[in-house]
Amino acid sequence: MYAGFYFIPWVMKPVWGVLTDVFPVFGYKRRPYFVLAGILGTSTALIVSMCGNLPIIMALLCLIGMAGAIAIADVTIDACIARNSIVRPSLAPDMQSLCGFVQSVGALIGYLSSGVFVNMLGAQGALGVMAMPPSLLVVLGFVISELRLNQRSEKRKFMQKVGGAIGGMGTTIKCPHVWKPSLYMFLSLALSISTHEGHFYWYTDPKAGPAFSQEFVGVIYAIGALASIIGVLIYHKLLKNYPFRSLLFYVQLLYAISGSLDLIFILRWNLKLKIPDYTFVILEECCSRIVSKIRLLPMIVLSTKLCPLGIEGTFFALLMCIDSLGTLSSKTGGGAVLHIFHVTRTDFRNLWLVVLIRNLLRFATLGLIFLVPKADTSDTLLPEEVLKSAGGDEERLELTVINEEEEK
Repeated sequence: MYAGFYFIPWVMKPVWGVLTDVFPVFGYKRRPYFVLAGILGTSTALIVSMCGNLPIIMALLCLIGMAGAIAIADVTIDACIARNSIVRPSLAPDMQSLCGFVQSVGALIGYLSSGVFVNMLGAQGALGVMAMPPSLLVVLGFVISELRLNQRSEKRKFMQKVGGAIGGMGTTIKCPHVWKPSLYMFLSLALSISTHEGHFYWYTDPKAGPAFSQEFVGVIYAIGALASIIGVLIYHKLLKNYPFRSLLFYVQLLYAISGSLDLIFILRWNLKLKIPDYTFVILEECCSRIVSKIRLLPMIVLSTKLCPLGIEGTFFALLMCIDSLGTLSSKTGGGAVLHIFHVTRTDFRNLWLVVLIRNLLRFATLGLIFLVPKADTSDTLLPEEVLKSAGGDEERLELTVINEEEEK
């Protein structure tokens, strides 16, 4: 129940997006928000680490603050990527591949090092280590390259820009080229209900499950993070230039088929096939993570193509908020289905049925693929009037200068 509060900063991503787009600080749109995110994340992590036995409300606020730091930094870097995707559309898949690769590397390091830090430093000391990554955001805020705007001029235009950003978001989201793929991305995430909680307890159950140790479950997830890197490389090297609709159709089909491996494992058919549990679970995790990453990347690239110039940070944050709501719906729906079929941490008799329902919903998502455009990654998806309607003179001037430099 408490973990659900961590989604609050992510659902508020459009708010952070509006701030980074239309409210510069000391003439900068991006730098101050990296610094703010770093200070927020570092301070809240240190409070949790240094103050033992915190009241639940205080601890929860600190953890929400840490999540907020990640969300603000995520929105800010997404705004940078969205703008670069607009002015250099041919590099949009490459930028998302790079981000996906680095994210997977970070997850791999996190899974592998968490147990080591807990053993070396204890629980409180390990929480203190979590203050180190956000502190690097402060450094990033000072070194990232960004042109300084005319501060007085920007302050006079602030309220006008806020109204323009909100109006531009409304105009853009009404465009069929935008709301249709946005609806697909939401439904594809929401319909793939999460059964992770049931799987974790089943993994470690000595009677109904394979009786894995909790340490080995951590190793499974670390291997999954490594498999995500492979998924990024496959997308970058082989699939990034395929049309969105064709790629997402076949990847969703593979995603549904790969879910059948969970069903085989829960029914213990792998033992009838003479495949040991340890081998099969690693195979299943690798296949699932690779396909999941290949499925996610084109949707993120598609999102960057739907952002109009001038409110790219705000609108990309709105699209990512929609995705966050889809993920939240997935977790909530999965928890509800597990509850309806009486799957608990000790009763797994109907877990196979829940997984079967999840897989059928994944197949059903294929019927929504018509919402995705047939365009390539190099195509401009928005009409010209929508693409530039939200951008101010400085955005259009910057785009013109960049295009002239590339022509030279």
